Amino acid sequence: MVRVRFAPSPTGYVHVGNARTALFNWLFARHEGGIYILRIEDTDVDRSEARFEKQLLDDLRWLGLDWDEGPDVGGPFGPYRQSERQSFYHQYAAQLLDAGQAYFCFCTPEQLEAEREEALKAGRQPRYSGRCRTRPREESARKVAEGQPAAIRLKITGNEFEWRDRVHGSMSFESDVIGDFILVRSDGHPAYNFAVVIDDHLMEISNVIRGDDHISNTPRQLAVYRALGWQPPEFAHLSTILGPDRTRLSKRHGATSLEQFRAMGILPEALRNYLALLGWSPADGKTEILNSEELTRQFSLDHITKSPAIFDWDKMRWLNRHYMKQTPLPYLAALSQPFLAEAGYISQEADDRALAWLERVLDAVLKNVGQLDQLPSAAKLIFEYDASAILRRDETRGVAEEEGARAVLEAFIPAILAEEDLTYERFRAAAQSVCLAVGKKGKELYHPIRVALTGEVSGPELEKLIPIFEQGSRLPLKKHVKSCAERLREFAAAAKLG
Repeated sequence: MVRVRFAPSPTGYVHVGNARTALFNWLFARHEGGIYILRIEDTDVDRSEARFEKQLLDDLRWLGLDWDEGPDVGGPFGPYRQSERQSFYHQYAAQLLDAGQAYFCFCTPEQLEAEREEALKAGRQPRYSGRCRTRPREESARKVAEGQPAAIRLKITGNEFEWRDRVHGSMSFESDVIGDFILVRSDGHPAYNFAVVIDDHLMEISNVIRGDDHISNTPRQLAVYRALGWQPPEFAHLSTILGPDRTRLSKRHGATSLEQFRAMGILPEALRNYLALLGWSPADGKTEILNSEELTRQFSLDHITKSPAIFDWDKMRWLNRHYMKQTPLPYLAALSQPFLAEAGYISQEADDRALAWLERVLDAVLKNVGQLDQLPSAAKLIFEYDASAILRRDETRGVAEEEGARAVLEAFIPAILAEEDLTYERFRAAAQSVCLAVGKKGKELYHPIRVALTGEVSGPELEKLIPIFEQGSRLPLKKHVKSCAERLREFAAAAKLG
């Protein structure tokens, strides 16, 4: 059976590269009907934090991923935190020592650094010289018994390490570039390349799917498999994700963590779809919009590309806009509430009436929004109105100065102020009456009306805005929404309309 794992370190937020690795493992497991495992690699005790573990679990769930085994759900091969698996590492380290395939190393950091500098000066690849490799076992045992700090190193044997990578094809490394690397540090903590092999074997991992920054780790892990007589899993190394400038994706390119994407209002469905397209393509090579079911059905390691993937923000926003349009308005209103609350427009505890009204707002402005954190700006004309500011701006000041525009407003405003319960139909009827009275139509008629009502020269359809203004003005929102009458009365006073 296919068994894969996503094994993050709880040392920071889940970034794009790790999120894609988590997603590809999940898609492969679900496509193959296999098991998806979440393992926490927290042996870096200085940097690992419980808050980061909680964050990554929350972020993965937000992305729409679930796991069959893990630290929070258990499973037959637990524990699923490396910090709780120390006995396994020491057991197999002792086995390798007893078999003469590993040895104690007493070299000091100063000695190792001197070796490294010497190799670099000579133009050689730095690697351990093997200074302690031939030390008699009895002497090493005595030093350890005396309490001298010692690491455990693996004796590298064989000329090279080869594997067939599911993405990169045939790969090989000469053994002399590796050197006798550390299995267990002198403080007793296992090194990554040792712990990961023990865990993958004991958890019966069949396929290791990870970033290509781990390619250089693979020969070391193969060396551990060889020393223990175990069959290694299949490897698939995913290409690097680059920014638009073709340098490695980093914070200077914008958001890089799931936490940041969530804060920006990127929908998980959109991000999941986009991450799947970074280094993978469906069989037809052109379909770009795929939901989870379609991704799971089509996913194959055979369609992963070796070339680096370019993170395209425009495409990400395009996908997000698509998914926002497909999202039912009640659900989208609930997602939007925190963004408008932070802007001071509505309450975090908005009632059902306010949320129903918010659906109207979304319907009006959604086409101008690529992510939910843009919503306060798009909806500003609904919540913010200042007639004096309108008359100060170059692009809108003309409605109070141009003779035809003033004529329209001087006829239109009294008609609206006379309405007790304004609807769009009554608004439209008033506009038609003005058309007949002043002889203006089309843009000459509706442009000054739009500016006077919204303060903008363009925007959502007035047919949608009129009910929003009227209903919003009667709701107990955090920020009062001015009705059409309030807006026009304020504008008439500021523009000194007769």
